[in-house]
Amino acid sequence: MAQSGPPVRHRSAWSRIKRDRSLLIMTIPVIVLLGVFAYVPMLGNVIAWQDYSPYVGILDSPFVGWWNFERVFTNPLFWDAVRNTLVITAFQLVFFFPIPIVLALLLNSVITPAIRTTIQSVVYLPHFFSWVLVVTIFQQLLGGAGQLHRILADNGIAMPDIMTNPDTFLVLITAQSVWKDAGWGIIIFLAALSTVDPALYEASVMDGANRWRRIWHITLPALRPVIILLLILRLGDALTVGFEQLILQRGAVGAGVAEVLDTFVYYQGVINGDWSFAAAAGLVKGIVSLILVLGANKIAHVFGEAGVYKRA
Repeated sequence: MAQSGPPVRHRSAWSRIKRDRSLLIMTIPVIVLLGVFAYVPMLGNVIAWQDYSPYVGILDSPFVGWWNFERVFTNPLFWDAVRNTLVITAFQLVFFFPIPIVLALLLNSVITPAIRTTIQSVVYLPHFFSWVLVVTIFQQLLGGAGQLHRILADNGIAMPDIMTNPDTFLVLITAQSVWKDAGWGIIIFLAALSTVDPALYEASVMDGANRWRRIWHITLPALRPVIILLLILRLGDALTVGFEQLILQRGAVGAGVAEVLDTFVYYQGVINGDWSFAAAAGLVKGIVSLILVLGANKIAHVFGEAGVYKRA
């Protein structure tokens, strides 16, 4: 008869707190900052149901029910901002999201660690640049008086001003995002690739698998959980497509292509002073983003992935 192991002793909640008190004390500043800057401001969403005036205050501003939400859904400028936001998100999801994956696969195939580290550092450096600096660099290169225009003009070649052309604005902001943030994605995917057992590659080589077979059957399955997780987070952030980047270039190309939900809320709430309208629009954006995250996470569970969270 098999003997059972020693009985498992369950610690009380108080004993676990005493055991982990050092870690809990370290998390207190983070919890306080999160509460002050993330959860307490949520109480201000009540102005979406008020005719709010900062000179009167929240307590004395009259309630108007769902009137502000009716104004949001009947405003054609709001739907124009939604369309621009979704177009930019879909375009960048197709032409920007896969680039860090491809670059990580290429870097992972580089044998020399020194070359890999150098390339990774150069590609990652623009992540630390502000959007003001990124837009300025592109303006100096591609603007009407930029270096590229001067070189082409000296050779008798005319070139339109890319920085002020609404037809190429979508490609322009995607190129800026790739140059600035592709390096950050490379680090995440390289970290995932570092967990792959080298014995798997050695066994596949012994079985006669070429490089493409090894990528398809070993590397990509190792990246799949990370890819799905980042894709879910990207969908949840689909209605936020770079406030600083777009507001810096909105005046050059016009609101017709550069007006997104964040800039729309800014101009309606801060510039025009319609705080309640802007709060209602921002609340609609937040609810839709939450639905996208929950829906994408549910789809990930259907395909057997953990996603952002998974029920126990």
